[in-house]
Amino acid sequence: MTIRSLAAELGVKPMSVYHHVANKGAILDGIVDLVFAEMQPRGDDQRGWRDQITQRAHATRHALRRHTWAIGLLESRSTPGPATMRHQEETIRILREAGFSVRMTAHASALLDSFVCGFALQEAARPFGVTSTGPETERHDSASLDPEAYPHLAEMAAKHVLCPGYDFVDEFQFGLDLILGGLARSADTGDLTPG
Repeated sequence: MTIRSLAAELGVKPMSVYHHVANKGAILDGIVDLVFAEMQPRGDDQRGWRDQITQRAHATRHALRRHTWAIGLLESRSTPGPATMRHQEETIRILREAGFSVRMTAHASALLDSFVCGFALQEAARPFGVTSTGPETERHDSASLDPEAYPHLAEMAAKHVLCPGYDFVDEFQFGLDLILGGLARSADTGDLTPG
């Protein structure tokens, strides 16, 4: 994106864009903030912390799925907007109210962000957006794997990934449950003391 291409899309002269924004960076910051605004889940705050974090993780993944172009852009911006700040604030609030220390909240927040964004990146990179496997895909993909050269990949493909009903999206909830379970165990062992 350039100021010139944006101005052309809006049907105005490039210099007139600067009456509304300081520079291209401000435009990108605003675009990122719009994506973060879509990550706010609708729901009941009275549920437990795991349910709230799960809902937030799914809302974030869905927003990134709608805007795959934004995945790399999100981490490149250094001037967060109000929606970005609200998103972070809410995650921290949920974890702190659940009894997580400041330090554990920082660990949990970074881990969750990395998992959700990493999964969204993997999902966006899947061939042609395919997330589930059907018989046609199974025949094509099985033929392309040489079991002599890649015995473990071939085994995983034949016995799991290429089986009817497999859906890559299910891996998201599996991974999220593992992370939340580990965080819950930290809470159970008293590793969430304030600090």
